[in-house]
Amino acid sequence: MPNPLLRPWDTAFGLPPFPAIGADHFAPAFAAAMAENRDEIAAIAADPAPPDFANTIEALERTGRTLDRISRVFSHLCAACTDDALQGVEREMAPKLAAHRNAIRTDQGLFARIDAVAATGGAGLTPEQRRVLDRYHRMFVKAGARLTGAGRARMAAIEQRLAALGTAFAQNVLADETDWVMFLGADELAGLPDFLVAAAAREAADRGRPGAYAITLGRSSVEPFLAFSARRDLREAVWRAWASRGEATNWPVIDETLRLRAERARLVGFRSYAAMRLDDQMAKTPEAVKNLLLAVWAPARRRAGEEAAALAALAAEEGANIRIAPWDWRYYAEKLRKRVHDLDEAETKPFLALDSVIAAAFDVAGRLFGLRFRGIEGLALPHPEARAWEVTGRDGRHLGLFVGDYFARPGKRSGAWMSALRGQQKLWEPARPIVLNTLTVAPGGAGQPALLTWDDARTVFHEFGHALHGLMSDVTYPSLWGTSVARDFVELPSQLYEHWLMVPEVLARHARHYRTGAPMPEAMIRRLRAAETFNQGFAMTEFLASALVDLELHVQEDAADIGARAVQGRVLAEINMPAEIAMRHASPHFQHVFSGDGYAAGYYSYLWSETMDADAFRAFEEAGDPFDPATAARLGQFVYSAGGRQDEAEAYIAFRGRMPGVEAVLAKRGLAAPES
Repeated sequence: MPNPLLRPWDTAFGLPPFPAIGADHFAPAFAAAMAENRDEIAAIAADPAPPDFANTIEALERTGRTLDRISRVFSHLCAACTDDALQGVEREMAPKLAAHRNAIRTDQGLFARIDAVAATGGAGLTPEQRRVLDRYHRMFVKAGARLTGAGRARMAAIEQRLAALGTAFAQNVLADETDWVMFLGADELAGLPDFLVAAAAREAADRGRPGAYAITLGRSSVEPFLAFSARRDLREAVWRAWASRGEATNWPVIDETLRLRAERARLVGFRSYAAMRLDDQMAKTPEAVKNLLLAVWAPARRRAGEEAAALAALAAEEGANIRIAPWDWRYYAEKLRKRVHDLDEAETKPFLALDSVIAAAFDVAGRLFGLRFRGIEGLALPHPEARAWEVTGRDGRHLGLFVGDYFARPGKRSGAWMSALRGQQKLWEPARPIVLNTLTVAPGGAGQPALLTWDDARTVFHEFGHALHGLMSDVTYPSLWGTSVARDFVELPSQLYEHWLMVPEVLARHARHYRTGAPMPEAMIRRLRAAETFNQGFAMTEFLASALVDLELHVQEDAADIGARAVQGRVLAEINMPAEIAMRHASPHFQHVFSGDGYAAGYYSYLWSETMDADAFRAFEEAGDPFDPATAARLGQFVYSAGGRQDEAEAYIAFRGRMPGVEAVLAKRGLAAPES
């Protein structure tokens, strides 16, 4: 029977034929696709015509289509629907795919043509074409295209080994998350709200323990348990399991990864891996990143100390003779939030049903950009829990397909992310994207909708902001589509979109009680708004610690004996990390950084983007309307639709008129120093 991955996909919207795809189809499909890609590359390199943009750069943009579509399917399934068979294929294919990419990017004949086109300085090209040319040239140089002999061979070996290490890291974390569970009896549920009890009961039943209650290492299970459980011993057990994911297996993986990354950077002329990664980002240098992080660290650390003192006072008032520990913070913070702002998750969740929050995200996109979303039934999607919507523009033109897969389950890594099964481009037959949002929220109890925390609702908006960045993309060249922008710009569309969740008219329309349909009370909305800066010392401190450790691990010029565990400890000591707060992502489970290199030396980018998103929303506030048409039009043109066709700083300035400083983000987080 023909391999479904290699046949034309004549399905609705060109979706992959998921029901027909098995794990055993991937290895032969990858082999065929890589062979096809090698032939395409060889034809470009051997072209007797003098190299120019059309026969070299544009020709490259047309290659690898089969490999790209197979890789996208495989990547999604490995993250959201994996099993032992897929993980085996992943371990087998990771080094082979890395070797294939490296062979292309170090092909001497091909690079000679790219180099020749780059030497023309882009004369006669459009701005978008010059961006594509510059990207290819930088990519090949950084990949080692100028290396020869032993250097070239060493680069190939490094790339293959790094791919294998990234796969091992991710699978180790997933194994810890999947294998750990704590079963509770009815007498161990003190403090837990009904929604968490129902989810824990369902989880236990799914694991063959009806009548018990199961807490897992999914974020949607861990975080509410830490916030509500009155049993300090159980909170500590859950927190320690959560904090130690990857601890037993991943430190050696990290050390080897860092040694190889540092060596790779030196091979292509950079003093450190961080210097290499930041060279074409907005930040440009590790020094600029560190300056930004430390500028925010001081006020965040100060606020965290004030928050810790307040929590300690509350614990003492309740008779707890304890020093606040990381497993206590969320518990007492939730109590303090209830006291100060008269808010708790159990009170707000009934007004934040998942479907209502999705509808709110769609409504905002309609009001800002004229988009419409039509639910499509009967499609073969990656998982039975996934849902799909066709997206159209103001003129009714098809813009893409949006797929949402929202619930936590075994075989799905924790967290939330945006990905795509197809990108957008106009180079060949115009293609519109298929974009996915994958989250891990807790499903509702029997007959009940999934109810979200405020943070969950914010995550839905955040990931949908990424989705819009893909769906609204309007570029010619595939390598520039959607989220193909500098890492420290890519979070701007997502973090900015979160602001509209708090817009009063959005809440009035969509934040309605799932049983009665009553709108969220105005008093509750006011309390939510007042609580926006609550606990921000904690939030920024746990984030900044992770970003500073990531940066320090990657600025090492000689990582031969790096000892990542010791470096992490040294950084935390140098910044005087509060004992009551842990890193948001300790290195052994820091998948952003070590399951691949997507955010390596780049976790800071959330803060870099936040300096822009806080300032960008001010543009709407200054216009006096969160849906101001003129401001929204500029935002769509220069941010959401532009992909990577323009320098990111130039794009932001075109929207806002200038680059921002840290003042807006400090004000947004409530960390600005009080006026004297």
